[in-house]
Amino acid sequence: MQIYLFKNIQVVNEGKTETKDVLIKNGRIEKIDNQINTSENVVEINGEGKHLLPGAIDDQVHFREPGLTHKANIYTESKAAVAGGVTSFMEMPNTAPPAFTLDLLEDKYQIAAQTSLANYSFYIGTSNVNADDTLAANKFKDRICGIKMFMGSSTGNLLVDNPLVLHRIFGESEMLIATHCEDEKIIKANLQKALDENRELTAADHPIIRNEEACFESSFYAIQLAKKYESRLHILHITTERELQLFTNMIPLKDKRITAEVCVHHLHFTADDYERQGNFIKCNPAIKAAHNKEALWEALLDDRLDVIATDHAPHTFDEKNEPYLKAHAGLPLVQHALPLMLYYNRLGKISIEKIVEKMSHAVADCFSIRERGYIREGYFADLVIADLNAPSTVNKENILYKCGWSPFEQAGENGAPFRFPASITHTFVNGHLVYARLSDGQGNGQWDESKKGERLLFER
Repeated sequence: MQIYLFKNIQVVNEGKTETKDVLIKNGRIEKIDNQINTSENVVEINGEGKHLLPGAIDDQVHFREPGLTHKANIYTESKAAVAGGVTSFMEMPNTAPPAFTLDLLEDKYQIAAQTSLANYSFYIGTSNVNADDTLAANKFKDRICGIKMFMGSSTGNLLVDNPLVLHRIFGESEMLIATHCEDEKIIKANLQKALDENRELTAADHPIIRNEEACFESSFYAIQLAKKYESRLHILHITTERELQLFTNMIPLKDKRITAEVCVHHLHFTADDYERQGNFIKCNPAIKAAHNKEALWEALLDDRLDVIATDHAPHTFDEKNEPYLKAHAGLPLVQHALPLMLYYNRLGKISIEKIVEKMSHAVADCFSIRERGYIREGYFADLVIADLNAPSTVNKENILYKCGWSPFEQAGENGAPFRFPASITHTFVNGHLVYARLSDGQGNGQWDESKKGERLLFER
């Protein structure tokens, strides 16, 4: 395996940015020092003017395989992830069939072992009728990222609204429970009220139908259950100012039993953007009024919100271009999440050290991921080089999602393609250089797909 030596690179890690040399060997970070000289045959990378980050870990993606591969698959979306600096992902169970059993879950692991360019883990799904299968995953808690529970807004039969099942899962799970929290009864009542107005609904109605109350009531209920049973609860994609009162920054992340995630699109878009973007920013939970976005940023920076993710959820252009009620909910985001956060770094909204904390360190700590998420000697060499002065623009030619579109194609000024001020120039997965940006920034870069990612393991 090739040995790499980064010289004079800005290492961003554990709250500091320092100029260091970094040697990676046998898939691991061998040494970090002020100056490293070696007689070994190495590929030396000049890091002057560049930043070395731990690879981002995305704890919520939908890669659609098996069964929905007309939208995406593990290979295409992991490739997009790697190009965006995401070296590990955790994928959701709402595929076809849903990953409700250990056997079905293992099928996904086998696909990933053959095709994923990034490291991977998969949630086991739960429903009103499969609690036994879900809880059987307890014996593999060191090899499965968690249980995914739809407490509202499910696809197929993934909705869990049976109180007996909810209490049993929260009471008996030895694993992290990740929840999608929206109250289905409130959503249905809001939808009926909108339909009774006898007008054509549009994407602008989405945050009214899936409103703040629906999110708060469901999140509050999940937290009540978690506190009752001392469960390990992780609430996905928080979107409302009101929900933020449910979370604390008074204890360290590693000691928290209840944690929360925010997604990049809820930090970027607001309800004002429906006029231009329409269904192409329709997602669940909905993008809401601007005051929520500002509150989310405040809570992210003061550590009430613990991690940043994407909820990458690709659909075809035609599926998004349907009338509002038929248009599928979800956005493809995994290729552009880290560049978007680097854009906010340029604006002075968030430090690069905080970006690394929320997209790498905190995810590793939240899920107890073994030997990843930090730039430490002995850890896996999941590393990203970023050039903060190499702009890039989103266009059809460089979008790697199988669905072939991005909400950032028209998210720039006056509906122009969005221009990121920084670029990912290299992505290493387990010490293997998978992706390198071309020097002129054109095209989709250089790829070495000869090695695949590895299964994530957990210290539980």
